[in-house]
Amino acid sequence: MLEYDVTEALNTDYYSVFADIPETDRAAWCRARTFVEDSLPEMNDCWERAEFPAHLVKGMGEMNLLSDGVSVEGHQQLSALAAGLVNMEVSRGDGSLGTIIAVQGGLALRSIAFFGSEEQHRAWLGPMVRGEKLGAFALTEPEHGSDSVALETTARLDGSEYVLNGEKKWIGNGCGGDITVVWARDEAGNVRGFLVEQGRPGYEAAPITGKASLRAMNQALIRLNNVRVPITNVLPGTRTFKDVTKVLVATRLGVAWSALGHATAVYEAALNYVAHRTQFGKPLAKFQLIQDRLAYMLSELTSMQLHCVHLAALDTAGRMTPTQAAMAKYHNTRKARELASIARDMLGGNGILLANHVIRHLLDIESIHTDEGTQSIQALLIGRDVTGQSAFA
Repeated sequence: MLEYDVTEALNTDYYSVFADIPETDRAAWCRARTFVEDSLPEMNDCWERAEFPAHLVKGMGEMNLLSDGVSVEGHQQLSALAAGLVNMEVSRGDGSLGTIIAVQGGLALRSIAFFGSEEQHRAWLGPMVRGEKLGAFALTEPEHGSDSVALETTARLDGSEYVLNGEKKWIGNGCGGDITVVWARDEAGNVRGFLVEQGRPGYEAAPITGKASLRAMNQALIRLNNVRVPITNVLPGTRTFKDVTKVLVATRLGVAWSALGHATAVYEAALNYVAHRTQFGKPLAKFQLIQDRLAYMLSELTSMQLHCVHLAALDTAGRMTPTQAAMAKYHNTRKARELASIARDMLGGNGILLANHVIRHLLDIESIHTDEGTQSIQALLIGRDVTGQSAFA
C-alpha cells in the first residue's frame, strides 16, 4: 500500500507562465483550489458510486466559480484568464466537477446571457451563477452529434405556446435540474432556443447509466413529447445555428483549459510517484527512461499552458477567432490523453487504482475530448480556415 500522496499539487509552471497574472485572477484560482481540496474526498466516493453531488454545485456558486466569465449583474465577473484558471484547477481535481462548470456556466448560463430577454436574465442568471438552479444545454440528439446542425427537434407554434417534440442525448444536468435550453427548429426552419422547465408535462429525462467517464455527473437522455412552453420562453436573440456556434466557440477555450487541468494532475501524480517509488534498489526518479518521460510530459504540458494563456489574452482583447479556439481545444485534449496514458504506465499497477486518480483522469479526458466537437471536427474547422476549402460532407 502506498504511504504517500501522489495527488499533491506541485504548482508546475516551468516557463513561469502564471508568474505575473493579476491578483484578482490569482484569487479566483485560489478559491478553486480551496474548493477542490475540500470536496475531493466526497467526489472520490461519488465517482466510484456514479452519484451526482448536486449540493456541491451550490458550493461552487457561493465561491463564484460557475460563471465561466459571463457577466451577471450583482456578481464579480471573472476575466477570461480567471475563468480559464478556474476551469483548469477544478478539472485538475475532478473531471465531473469541471464539466459541471462547462455545462452550467459555459453553455446554459451563456446561452441565456447572450440571447435571453431582460426578464429571462432576471429570472435565471442570478440563481444559476449562485448554483441555486441547475441549467442544461440540449443540442445533441441520438442521431446527431458531430452533425448537430441537422437537429430534428421541432417547435410548432400553437396560439401563444410552442409545442416541442424530439429527443436529446448526453445532456449534462438534463435530469434532476431546473431549466434546459432546448435547441429546436421552428416551422420556418429557424433554429431557436427555448427555456424548458424540467417539470413541464411531456419532458421525460433519465440519466445515462453504465458510463466509465464523468461518472459523478448526470448526463441525460431526454424525450420531448408535446412539451408546451409559452412564447415568453423563447430566447429572443436566437434565429440560426450561428447562434449555437457562438456559444460553442466560447466554451471550446474552456475545454482547452479543462484538458490542461487533467494533464497537470497526471503529470504531477507521475512526478510524485517516481520520487517515492523504489525499484531495483533506487527511486524510479533516478532512471534515465523515467527522466526522459518526465521531460517529454513537461514540455507538452508547458505547450498546453502557453496555448491557454495566449488565447485568454486574445479573448480579452476581442481578437480570438473561432478556429483559434478550435486549435486550442484540438491540441490540448489530444495532449491530455497522451500524458494520461504515459502517467498510467509510469505508475504501473498502481496506475489503475482510483485512489491515485490517474486512471480516473484518463477516463474523464475521453469525454472532454468529445465535448464541443470531436478532434476530427476541430481538424476540419482548422483545415477549412487555412485552405479555404470545406471538407465537411
